[in-house]
Amino acid sequence: MVRKAAEAKQTKEKKEPGKSRTRVRKAPEFVTELDQYLFGQGTHYDIFKKLGAHPCQYRGKQGMYFAVWAPNARGVQVIGTFNDWDETAHPMKRLEPLGIYEAFIPGVGEGELYKYMILTQDGRRLYKADPFGNYAEKRPGTASRTVDISKIKWSDSDWMEKRREFKQDKSPIAIYEVHPGSWKRHPHDENEDGFYNYREFAKELAEYVKSMGYTHVELIGIAEHPLDASWGYQVTGYYAPTSRYGTPEDFAYMVNYLHKHRIGVILDWVPAHFPRDAQGLAEFDGTCLYEYADPRKGEHPDWGTKIFDYGKSEVKNFLIANALFWIEQYHVDGLRVDAVASMLYLDYGKQDGQWVANKYGGNKNLEAIEFFKHLNSVVCGKHPGIMMIAEESTAWPKVTGKPEDDGLGFTMKWNMGWMHDFLEYMKLDPYFRQYNHNKMTFAMTYAYAEKYILVLSHDEVVHLKCSMINKMPGLYDDKFANLKAGYSFMIGHPGKKLLFMGQDFAQFQEWNEARELDWYLLGEEKHQQMQRYVQALLRLYGKNAALYEADCEPAGFEWINADDNFRSIYSFVRHSENGKNNLLFVINFTPVARPDYRVGVPRRKQYKLILNSDAAEFGGSGKEQPEVYKAVKQECDNRPYSFAYDLPAYGVAVFKF
Repeated sequence: MVRKAAEAKQTKEKKEPGKSRTRVRKAPEFVTELDQYLFGQGTHYDIFKKLGAHPCQYRGKQGMYFAVWAPNARGVQVIGTFNDWDETAHPMKRLEPLGIYEAFIPGVGEGELYKYMILTQDGRRLYKADPFGNYAEKRPGTASRTVDISKIKWSDSDWMEKRREFKQDKSPIAIYEVHPGSWKRHPHDENEDGFYNYREFAKELAEYVKSMGYTHVELIGIAEHPLDASWGYQVTGYYAPTSRYGTPEDFAYMVNYLHKHRIGVILDWVPAHFPRDAQGLAEFDGTCLYEYADPRKGEHPDWGTKIFDYGKSEVKNFLIANALFWIEQYHVDGLRVDAVASMLYLDYGKQDGQWVANKYGGNKNLEAIEFFKHLNSVVCGKHPGIMMIAEESTAWPKVTGKPEDDGLGFTMKWNMGWMHDFLEYMKLDPYFRQYNHNKMTFAMTYAYAEKYILVLSHDEVVHLKCSMINKMPGLYDDKFANLKAGYSFMIGHPGKKLLFMGQDFAQFQEWNEARELDWYLLGEEKHQQMQRYVQALLRLYGKNAALYEADCEPAGFEWINADDNFRSIYSFVRHSENGKNNLLFVINFTPVARPDYRVGVPRRKQYKLILNSDAAEFGGSGKEQPEVYKAVKQECDNRPYSFAYDLPAYGVAVFKF
């Protein structure tokens, strides 16, 4: 009915904004000259408290204050359910010099749908959602919705205080990447889409994450977006948690609940591009306001999206304030910045003639580089302990370097190189692994160039790439054994960890955002055993400082034998900072058992077996192995001491010393 009313109104004879039959009360000076100055400089870091829709009182009247930046518009009207979408009822006052439009409308409360009707210089009428709107109409609707997020109550002060002291380099970080709309779903007869509400989702997610041993969740598709199939990477509501799963208050409840259960919350954040949808940012006031005007800089040919103009102060301010908005208003603990490489390179995904060089004739986007330095300096300066994570797929230097040292300033970076080499190796028939042995060792040659997260993300289990279990070679049992060995290598390797949902219990199907995970597989023994093994690995990781506190220091890792390519066995030590409770990993990537496999060790000590992938509880043979191994004076692996161990086919053994 709302949409029909809007369409009916739009068919009527239009009046120019400003020629209103309704007398509008003079708006309060909500946006001040100082606000405009700071916004124009790109340094108004809480501009979201001024632009958008905000409940307020003016001259004794309670109502809603609206403000929108549209400098090239001839005029702007607020239209919505409160005025029956009348395009003449509520014209907005223009503020100079930035061209911000404002209006106070008495009597407007929470829950009203609204848009800005923008009259362009060439006479077109655009119907735009609020760029700073805090709540959106559920798709397929495209309007914004009024809400007062200042009323949200929090009870996570203990978590927030400790967050400021969080030392990312020296802490265990095991991230569960999850898409709320397809993790679990209700039967479709319970609600239209089957989606869990944020509150329901919080409780079940917290229980699962804690039981498995993850430390953080990374949520995909939280900012409002019109198309489910975009997974949330084509955003139209940067300041609004998607209404698919509930209200802003419901979203805040979820974050608060996860914090109370000692689980950190990371959001995927998309400052690289935005869609062309009519209600969104594209040509917002009839001109290229948020995007570069030159299509060679302002468009992604492959994605069909627009690129933000990182050289425009107000646009940079919009994005930096948005990062701070999620951190300050919703208490999120980190942002995973999507598609960083596409921002850094002017020729990313483009052919000759489709891009324009920078002022030096090169392909680097100098404005995006400065944007990242500015963004990370502000966020990390204001909020110590926040994770700013780059998904950067090239060898761009100093991604996690300090801005003052010409770095981009991120606190961590996805290790895409490790991921590609790891997956290529794991897909191989075990016979051919001996000829590709260096794929698993190469990442250590650059392991300390950046502060890395090892990732097996959603991108690797879609588009016919196969799920993790289906990437593995061999027959049914071989696939599970291979995957256990691969996950073990990942846990032992320096770097924080990320695993996408469904891969910890070996889902066979690729991820599909339109359906829930195949939880029924946990009724089968092999999948139970895989989940149990991943749980054991995560708990091993969380309880042993040797696996995380020296991730960024060469002294924290030592190859025992990186060259046993003929047998495709890797052995290495993770050292703790105090020299105690170090861990020795021995991993066999072939189906050939190696009885009495001798391992060189750095010390003549006792080595306690603390994880054995061949245990019956993990789907192994259940063959008994001694619990303690005493090193003897026998040279092996260029070390004076060693011990022998019966290494099973695809076997993993972890020893503490």
